[in-house]
Amino acid sequence: MRLLIAVFPLLALVAVPSSTVRAADEPTVSLSNELVAIRDAALADDYAYRQTAHLTDNIGPRPSGSPQAEAAVEYVAGQLRHLGLEVRLEDVHVRRWTRGVETAELTDYPGQAPGTTQKIVLTALGGNSPTPADGITAEVVVARNFAELKALGREKVAGKIVAFNFPFDQRKAANGLAGEAYGEAVEYRAAGPKAAAELGAIACVVRSVSAADYRLPHTGFSAPAGIPAAAVTSEDADLIARLSAQGKVKMHLILTSQNGPEVLSHNVIADLKGSEHPEQIVIVSGHLDSWDLGTGAIDDAAGVAIAMETAQAVQQLHLHPRRTIRVIAWMDEENGGRGHDAYAQAHAAEISNHVAAIESDLGASHPLGFLARVNPQALSRLKPVQEVLQSFGANLIQTVEFSPGSDIAPLAKAGVPTLGIMQDGRTYFNYHHSAADTLDKIVPQELRENAAAMAVMGYALANSPEPLPR
Repeated sequence: MRLLIAVFPLLALVAVPSSTVRAADEPTVSLSNELVAIRDAALADDYAYRQTAHLTDNIGPRPSGSPQAEAAVEYVAGQLRHLGLEVRLEDVHVRRWTRGVETAELTDYPGQAPGTTQKIVLTALGGNSPTPADGITAEVVVARNFAELKALGREKVAGKIVAFNFPFDQRKAANGLAGEAYGEAVEYRAAGPKAAAELGAIACVVRSVSAADYRLPHTGFSAPAGIPAAAVTSEDADLIARLSAQGKVKMHLILTSQNGPEVLSHNVIADLKGSEHPEQIVIVSGHLDSWDLGTGAIDDAAGVAIAMETAQAVQQLHLHPRRTIRVIAWMDEENGGRGHDAYAQAHAAEISNHVAAIESDLGASHPLGFLARVNPQALSRLKPVQEVLQSFGANLIQTVEFSPGSDIAPLAKAGVPTLGIMQDGRTYFNYHHSAADTLDKIVPQELRENAAAMAVMGYALANSPEPLPR
């Protein structure tokens, strides 16, 4: 992907015809005109890009519980206060995990040249246990999937390092089914180490959940297994599998990452109060925490900035939605989801007042529309949004049975209509959770399109005559 080097000047407020702005002494204008004005305003400025750039370039990676994560909380809160929103920080207790030394090499394998080893490129998975400082050395057993691991049995697994080699289906990703391919492969990262530990393995390495082969490891959350666990590059996973097919392979592994105690962090909650029904809430959101290998640009500084643009556009145009638009920058999506759990608990009494919740957490590539977990009767209410977003091809509405975002999942479970921006995900998993998740992967125009899509949908839900049916 090309490196984008650009300077974006601050733009003056977008002028809109007076007919598109609701003032106290003017009659209410049509919702469609307001949506067009919001779309055009979001497509014309670089507010979201500037916010993403600051979160990634100036603050950097933002693991839960880290100083950078708290700096990002304060920054986003300050920016939303500057827009005139009512901002508060809500407590989230998170467990901080700190990456340490991570190295591996094959020390014994078929055809080995005397006096040599082969380096294995890997990165620790979040939440798992460290090796001793000098590492461990053990034979590697390879399993493609859980069925093959079970077939090996405890006798062949105990005391060894299990290597899962389940490949990400790159053909699915190339044909627009990246999410489905990710769902198939990620279960080995999430649950593979625990399954290996239950059969007596002393460590586990998992093929990186990645849509591209750059010999680049991809980290991520893994259920605590009590053994060291890491992701190896797809190239090295294949190397281990080929050599193991020829004979015995031994690996020396050092992973010194540490699980720390719980620390206090925060969700950022910012309300643009509704003019008629302030108790009714429409959420626009993204998550603020990231993994530590890259700078968390596509996952998910972009999502936070896209949500912030909704408030920016509405305030810039001096519009007054009937219902409250609530911007949320979630904390701890990557390492357990304690942020959305804390929100659901703190706001349990007002869940019935949540009209809808929208999330962006699939990058910043061109938006195609929305995944929607809604009552089918609600679809006709969304047609004005589709008409406005058709100008740049973001007008699809695809209904789903699952929550279209992880942080809005508790709301979806409670029956709140939930939507997630449907981005072009063909390259997203090339960089996801890796050192390559950096600002240069974002195309400013595509980020503006995402911001426009969320702003139009968020405002439409906040200002429609009636809330969506549940």
